[in-house]
Amino acid sequence: MLVGRSAELDRLVGVARAAAGGSAGVALIGGDAGIGKTRLVSELAQRAADEGFTVLIGQCAELGDTMPYLPLADALRDAPPELVAAWPVLLRLLPGRRGEPDDEAAGGLTQQRLFGSTLAMLAELSAQRPVLLVFEDLHWADRSTRDLLVFLTRMLQTERVCLAGTYRTDDLHRRHPLRPLLAEMRRLPAVTAVELGPLSPDEMADHLATLDGGDPAAIDAVIRRAEGNPFYAEELLAAYDGTLPEGLADLLLARVERLSEPALGVLRSAAVAGSRADHDLLSEVSALDDAPFDEGVREILSRGLLLRDGHGYVFRHALLREAVYIDLLPGERTRLHTEFAKVLARRNGPVAELAHHYLASHDLPGALTTSVEAGRRAARVGAPAEAHRHFDQALGLWERVPDPERLAGVGRDALGLWSAVAAADSGDNHRAIAQLRELPATAETYERLAYYLIEIEDEAGSVAAAKAAVAAAPEGPLLARALATYARTLAGGSRHAEVRELAARALDVAESSGAVDAENSALIALAACAEFEGETAEAERLLGRAIARRSSDLSIDLRAVFTLARIRFERGALAAAAPTVDHGLRMAVETGLTWSTYGTDLRFLRLLIHYVSGEWDQAQEVAAGFGVRVGTPAEATLSSFALFVEVARGLPIVEERLDWVRGFWDVVLVAYMSRGLAAEHALWNGDPEGALVHVTAVVSALEPNDAALIRIAATGLGALAELRRTEGADELLARARHAATWSSVQVEGRAWLVRAEAEWHRVYGTATPAIMADVVTAFDFGFTYEVARSRWRLAETLLATGDREAALVEWRSAVATATALGAAPLSRALAALGRRARFTGKPTTAVAGLTEREREVLALIAEGLTNREIAERLFIAQKTVSVHVSNILGKLGVSSRTQAAALVLNRTS
Repeated sequence: MLVGRSAELDRLVGVARAAAGGSAGVALIGGDAGIGKTRLVSELAQRAADEGFTVLIGQCAELGDTMPYLPLADALRDAPPELVAAWPVLLRLLPGRRGEPDDEAAGGLTQQRLFGSTLAMLAELSAQRPVLLVFEDLHWADRSTRDLLVFLTRMLQTERVCLAGTYRTDDLHRRHPLRPLLAEMRRLPAVTAVELGPLSPDEMADHLATLDGGDPAAIDAVIRRAEGNPFYAEELLAAYDGTLPEGLADLLLARVERLSEPALGVLRSAAVAGSRADHDLLSEVSALDDAPFDEGVREILSRGLLLRDGHGYVFRHALLREAVYIDLLPGERTRLHTEFAKVLARRNGPVAELAHHYLASHDLPGALTTSVEAGRRAARVGAPAEAHRHFDQALGLWERVPDPERLAGVGRDALGLWSAVAAADSGDNHRAIAQLRELPATAETYERLAYYLIEIEDEAGSVAAAKAAVAAAPEGPLLARALATYARTLAGGSRHAEVRELAARALDVAESSGAVDAENSALIALAACAEFEGETAEAERLLGRAIARRSSDLSIDLRAVFTLARIRFERGALAAAAPTVDHGLRMAVETGLTWSTYGTDLRFLRLLIHYVSGEWDQAQEVAAGFGVRVGTPAEATLSSFALFVEVARGLPIVEERLDWVRGFWDVVLVAYMSRGLAAEHALWNGDPEGALVHVTAVVSALEPNDAALIRIAATGLGALAELRRTEGADELLARARHAATWSSVQVEGRAWLVRAEAEWHRVYGTATPAIMADVVTAFDFGFTYEVARSRWRLAETLLATGDREAALVEWRSAVATATALGAAPLSRALAALGRRARFTGKPTTAVAGLTEREREVLALIAEGLTNREIAERLFIAQKTVSVHVSNILGKLGVSSRTQAAALVLNRTS
């Protein structure tokens, strides 16, 4: 029976039920050791199972970073085998399963695949039944597991998944790696934090009363000593004999010391094994015959010190294992680690675990050999942080063993390069750069150094390193990669001729040496040069070549697909861009790279193609997958793209999404996308001043030659037109024209420049139907929504010139499109225009004796509009309004506009 935790359990059940309803949630359960976290999670798991959940539970182990993704692998053992088998990178985590061929250079890309595959697996599983995924003892989680936890917390949105994790608060010292992660996660609305405090004396009494044994006097003494900790209390009660030990370790060992010698030996061996001990492994290490071993295990189980766990055993509580382990004499500890290492080596056991036992037993040659192999295997399963740790450990042992190169099976320089690559793949480019600079100056180290210096935006350093790599590289694949990297380091500047020359040379060398990855990279660089020079057909041809052949570098392949799709989209070839994007998305899904850089880029490009093509239901479906609760610049960028369709449809989620991305407005792309669309949102909601605030901020953040200035300037000019303010209009138009002159502007960019020119004319009151018709034509390459918006403004201008028949045609076309798209703000604006122009034929007020036009004028008088404002609303001359007002006053028998307005209000109230 669960005692004293009903409120906490209710909160957790609420998170799980919300997840079952399609709102994924995360629960973090913290508390001191022994406070009842596991008991509470066990109750949650039982409740979830009773309500139809698939329950997956994984346990972290006190092995540091030596066993990457251990809780995920543990949880996957209970997942449907056929489902796990569909994701090869996950299958490799399971004991004895390979999943797919090894890839020595996988690194961080494999980690992206593993993360994407985990998310996709959970989504598929939760489509059938809601899922409760539990990671226990996160304070022992390895770096990769922590990264996976952050990824899932941010990416799980509408999947029916509840992710729960437990951790010890008393283990979180100031520099514990879990500490900042928890602080970040607790700020997210999807995260529910549950901190378990001590039980009250009454709750503790109820709890202890449910246990076997113990008289009232003992229970009272235990309550005073346990200070609300259930586990301490249970142990105190179990060991209570009138003389209680002073320390918890003594308390725990008091129960252990009652064991027989065979049982005590087994328990000590289990403590050295770790958080879980395999039955056969434990039997062999214990060196007991079958009968004494079985009797010892039975004795331990009967006393509740170990619990059955599949074909092995776990300690009833980790504190107990720690106490037993610490109590071992140094010689005993070393001997047992040595025995485990011998048995694991004979059994070809987990190499990371073997490395742990070799190191603890002071077998440095064995530790070196297995650390290198553990690092290679960690890299293959997408755990670069753990790979880096193993490689670094091996490097630290290098000078302490004889003939290290023979033991490692690799030279020290190669091992140092592996370690640096693993560091970079785990996100520590600075560590990678430092390690590379300690290695001998070779073409390979220079090439990697240049690559990582690009990542930290050290342009001068990257160019110098790439140049050195080319100079040192022998003819062959390495030279091809060095040349391609050199071209990449120069691509951001003005040295386009050099980029073309380098890329062409890289292509020749790559083709002759069979380096497909370098060949594709060179083709992408050449395509970029062709695009810059306006040769889009040539750029597409080059990219088509790159896409036709898969290389060993999935990131390069996806970049080629994305670049081709982007070029086609920007030149308005939507029918060609769409299948290209779909091809890239299939590649990303197949390889688990949906959430990689280019996998993400392809998804937002897919959204834009749907949006521009007028496929807004599909666009909104894609946008729904872009998380609102963002925590990184990449997530904020993706979220900003969702605003296109959400602002245009006037959806309530816009405000929440803007609130979240606001914290990333120092990132230029996020600011341009989200603040530009926030400006449009403000305009649709009658706040042109607010729109200008956003426009001004974005304009000041963009470079003068950035083509993005064209659209934001058009939005700003539209706001000035609504405010009837000319100040700043000339500057905005000048910026748009300058950017269009200095940038490689394609069809959409040219359309926005035409829009900016037209908005400038609106500011100064010089807009004509011909000017507005040019905007319609400019967007008529397939941009359905912008054509409709442009027809709205064209209809207004036609009405101002008195051409009602032409205005009605444009208005009806815009209304049809806005209705089909679900563009609510545009539909409202068109409805207002239709009322003012009497396209809808509905009178605005029921005052008798007035003509239809006089009733319209009277309604606007009641709104407080001046004659000039009424003239603009109704597209008639101000003098005509004056005549209507005089007629209205005479017919109503009143002497002022105020009296006329009051009369209308009284009749309609």
